[in-house]
Amino acid sequence: MFGKLLPREGNFFEMFNQHADRIVEAARAFEQLVGNYNDLHLREQYNRDVDNAERAADRVTHDVNRLIHKTFITPIDREQIHKLINTMDDVADLIQDSAETMALYDVRHMTEEIMRLTTLSTKCCERVKDAVKFLGKVSEPATAEAALKTCEEIDRLESDADRVLRSAMSKLFREEPDVREVIKLKAIYELLERITDKCEDVANVIEGIVLENS
Repeated sequence: MFGKLLPREGNFFEMFNQHADRIVEAARAFEQLVGNYNDLHLREQYNRDVDNAERAADRVTHDVNRLIHKTFITPIDREQIHKLINTMDDVADLIQDSAETMALYDVRHMTEEIMRLTTLSTKCCERVKDAVKFLGKVSEPATAEAALKTCEEIDRLESDADRVLRSAMSKLFREEPDVREVIKLKAIYELLERITDKCEDVANVIEGIVLENS
């Protein structure tokens, strides 16, 4: 049924996959940035990689939103397409925002909490990519079930990030005497946790699509 409804003008599911690939590229580049933060050359290189992935994601988002208006019959509800691609784009934007904020705030060193939140955000982005891959075949019961399980994994990772954030904030306010460092690190922690929040938002959209079309 889904195959018959694919628009002649393009394949939305393939474009979703392309965008998800760019999200993972950005997340992994950011993780490398954090892991190599003391090497200025590598830090700049991975910053560029994050920017390039985010711009590529923006182009896919633009193409999808334009295609919605040019396609007479879409494979899933137009509003779902619009909401999914723009929520996915928010993930890419937040990754770029995190990298930019570190540079703007002149963050000098990476904390254990930044590294943990970065790892969790990357895992969330990878699970988003996995979930998106299932969308083209959610009419198949096994695929629909796999998609929903992947969305549950994203929810669990987001909960883990919540716990890390709470612990990080508690430690920060108890142990950091420099008010400027508190302001900087608080902003970074919150941005990184928002990446996982937005991944959970993507998972919620995917769950809705699966339940309505399986």
